[in-house]
Amino acid sequence: MSISIGIVGLANVGKSTLFKALTRNPVDISNYPFCTIEPNIGIVKVPDERLLKLTKFTTSGRSIPAVIKFVDIAGLVKNAHKGEGLGNQFLAHIKQVDAILYVLRGFENKKVPSSEEGINPKRDLEIIVSELILKDIETIEKRLESLKKEIKKGEKKAMEEMAIIKEVQESLNKEEMVIKYLKRFSEKERERRIEFLKPLCLLTAKKGIILLNTNDSKTDEQLKRKAEEMDFPYIVLDAKEACEISELTEEEKKELGIKENPLDSLIRTSYKILDLITFFTIKEDRTEVRAWSIKRGTKGPKAAGIIHSDFEKKFIKVEVINWKKLLNFESWAQAKGAGAISTEGKDYEIEDGDVILVKHG
Repeated sequence: MSISIGIVGLANVGKSTLFKALTRNPVDISNYPFCTIEPNIGIVKVPDERLLKLTKFTTSGRSIPAVIKFVDIAGLVKNAHKGEGLGNQFLAHIKQVDAILYVLRGFENKKVPSSEEGINPKRDLEIIVSELILKDIETIEKRLESLKKEIKKGEKKAMEEMAIIKEVQESLNKEEMVIKYLKRFSEKERERRIEFLKPLCLLTAKKGIILLNTNDSKTDEQLKRKAEEMDFPYIVLDAKEACEISELTEEEKKELGIKENPLDSLIRTSYKILDLITFFTIKEDRTEVRAWSIKRGTKGPKAAGIIHSDFEKKFIKVEVINWKKLLNFESWAQAKGAGAISTEGKDYEIEDGDVILVKHG
């Protein structure tokens, strides 16, 4: 399952440094605006102690973790929605991601010029959100014009969609993000609206994380309150330090007493906001264990299709056991013989931490 997080922010806030730390891929982090023109894309492992423990259960010790894709997008400037800077290109890249990581500058460095006057993370966040809202308004206006033509042709759902689109337009004009607008409704009503809004790829409909890039341990209370108001997780992290740590060997980390990479919390938060869970598969010869990402509530056949498309088409049943329970046995066969493994059909919803074996035609 391909999941992507877009790293978004003004110029010179440390986005590319953060990306390098996350992916350990060399990227151009020169200190001038627009140095990242095409988005850098990196695959990041999801840290998971369960996978490490299950790996010991296999004979080879080979494991494949779940992953998230991070996309480093070019720096934004005011009036990006009008095409200024790399505006249209920038906003088009955001449309393609599943969630947004808002990176905000909280550090002072005279060698790295700020795109705005002074260090003010809350103001910078408001600039970004304002640009996304203005772009969404433009997208909505274009859709309304198309709907008028569809209504004239007598298309059945066009009137219903227009009522919803006008609601969203009114909300955006009040500077309310689409994600906040959607939270006003029951699950059923929200899903009905999402059905119409999803094809538009509205920027402010995406979930987000607020990250303050600073070498100061103190939090920014104004920014924190703003994050709470947006209902987005708030993280304080020093991207430069994280980058330095990511380049250390495991032995060097032990010598320095570094137990966990500071980025692990960010990766887990990214996973959580997208409502993802992990299930595991172990090869029958116990030579490999693999972690897979799926949306919470995914049923057996769809999860099987993540492993291989044919598994979904020819799905018969799935054998399931919780990862912790499996570790009480010496093998899958022993667990099955003890009645610890259940057999589930097409309506079974895969749970976080399930180890599964798909039976297919």
